[in-house]
This record gives sequence, C-alpha cells and structure tokens, in this order.
Amino acid sequence: MSRHLALLRAINLGGHKAVAMAELRDLLTRLGFGNVQSLLQTGNLVFDSDARTGAPLEGVLEREGKRRLGLETDWFVRGASEWKRLIARNPFPAEAARDPAHLLVVCLKAAPNAKQVKALQSAITGREVVRAVGHQAYIVYPDGIGRSRVTSALIERMLCTRGTGRNWNTVLKLGALI
Repeated sequence: MSRHLALLRAINLGGHKAVAMAELRDLLTRLGFGNVQSLLQTGNLVFDSDARTGAPLEGVLEREGKRRLGLETDWFVRGASEWKRLIARNPFPAEAARDPAHLLVVCLKAAPNAKQVKALQSAITGREVVRAVGHQAYIVYPDGIGRSRVTSALIERMLCTRGTGRNWNTVLKLGALI
C-alpha cells in the first residue's frame, strides 16, 4: 500500500457543494482505501491505496462521489512521493518562509505548456507572480488572494485545465500527514 492525497475542488466554501468530511472519509473507506484521514473542511484527504494512482483513481473517486454522495466536483490525487516533490520544487522558498498564507499551490489536471504559462503571466495586472512545475502552478499573492484578479477562472482559462489551490500552510500540513 502507498500513501495518497486527494484534494477536492471547491467544496464547503460559502455553502457551495457542502459535504461533511466524515462522509468523504466513509466513502473512501467503503471503496477499500485504508487509513483515511482528513484535514480541514475544504476537501483534503490522505489515504492508503494499492496500485491505483493518477487519473484512473481520480475518475473512480469522481464517479463514486457523484453516485454515492451526489457530489459533482473534480478530485486531484497525488502520491506521497509526488507531494514531497511538489514541496521540494517550490520555486518561491523565500516567500514560503516569509508569508506562507499568500503562496498558493494549484494542483492541475494537466501540465500546462510554456505558451499557456506565458499567457497567464501576461494576463496578470497586479504584483502576483506565477510559475508552473509539472502538474502544479505556484502563485505568490503579495497583496492577498481575496482581492486579486488572478482567480481560479483566469488560471483555468489561461492554462486550459482544471485546478484546485491550497496555501503553503495547508500544503505543509498535508505533507506531514503523509
């Protein structure tokens, strides 16, 4: 068995796609996953799985979440070693140390190409800075995420893929769980 993380997109935010974490833990347990844990109320799960990984596992979780809980959302699954690489490859270590709440890691369904990343960088009108590494985008929001025009919709439109973001504090807490 290997350790995995599942991040759910846009649940329990302002009453949107409300689902109890206990229900999600129970879903994964009923699907045969072991040692299921959750972090916070925004769709962060850690669990043990046999050989299933990546997109096929995401598909299973998305289908079963919809079928069993009526939950229609994207799931982003990363293995423990992939999560450790995500942390190690952070292109903004100084910002992570100085202001971790304003550094966001966006896990993406597909890795963006250089042209897509350049398009997103060109669309930024504020002080935000973005870098992409594999299936992740790292974004520094020096003036705060809530006031920024670099929104999920803009990120997804420019990178041509779906994503879900977690701040650096949450990324490290999830890393500690694996």
